[in-house]
Amino acid sequence: MDSTKYIGLDVHKETISIAVLNSSGKLVMESILETKASTLLQFVKDYAGACSYVEEGTWRPGCTTC
Repeated sequence: MDSTKYIGLDVHKETISIAVLNSSGKLVMESILETKASTLLQFVKDYAGACSYVEEGTWRPGCTTC
């Protein structure tokens, strides 16, 4: 089973809306976090595995380091 997750972030001054998809494109989690570094880092630590990123709809293969 592929454990790759894709995390989408919509960042605003007060909150960050987050969606996590599995490798099949199925939504596995949605969340709204406060815009605070420690909160975001904890979320990424808990849910990021091997990951790629998309910026404003543009595919950019890669891996994030957390």
